[in-house]
Amino acid sequence: MPSASRGPATTSVVRDADWDGEDLSGQEHVAVAFVDVDFTDATGTGVVFDGCSFVNCRLGGVRFSDSSLSNCLVSDTSLFDAEFRGCRLVGTTFEECRLDSLRVVGGDWSFGALRGADLRKTHFEDVRMRELDLTDARLDEASLRNCDLSGGQLNRTSLRRADLRATELPAFEPAESSLRGAIVDPHQAMRIAELLGLDVRPLD
Repeated sequence: MPSASRGPATTSVVRDADWDGEDLSGQEHVAVAFVDVDFTDATGTGVVFDGCSFVNCRLGGVRFSDSSLSNCLVSDTSLFDAEFRGCRLVGTTFEECRLDSLRVVGGDWSFGALRGADLRKTHFEDVRMRELDLTDARLDEASLRNCDLSGGQLNRTSLRRADLRATELPAFEPAESSLRGAIVDPHQAMRIAELLGLDVRPLD
């Protein structure tokens, strides 16, 4: 079972289980440590994981909607081609995970951490991501449309060619993050200019 210092304090363990392709709708799991569990292509509506940890699990291809993975630790786990619609992942931390082709539509990912995560070409749309830690994350060519990143951390975050239109950006140091080729709307362009210390004024 993972130590409390690395994640939530869990009270039970599910190890080496095969839940490949199962419908988990309506299930509720609280303070459970999932170790080496195969969730590949699992589906579910209204699934609840609260204060759980996922270590060396396989969540590739999962399709969860209106579900919750709150205050969880997800470590050394594959989420390749996973999709979350209207899901709540508040306070959840991801460490050393495979996140290729991740798709997130709606929901709340606030107060969590994706430090150093490889999120290239991932898709986030209409997602609340307040105070999310994206330090050192790679979001090159990702789509973050109409998201709320206010209060988040973008220290040394790479956003090359990312689509950020209509997304609320936090206060950050643009010079410390890579924004080359990022797609922004006029309001964002003005905000970034102000963060760079420019004095933006209308024409006389």
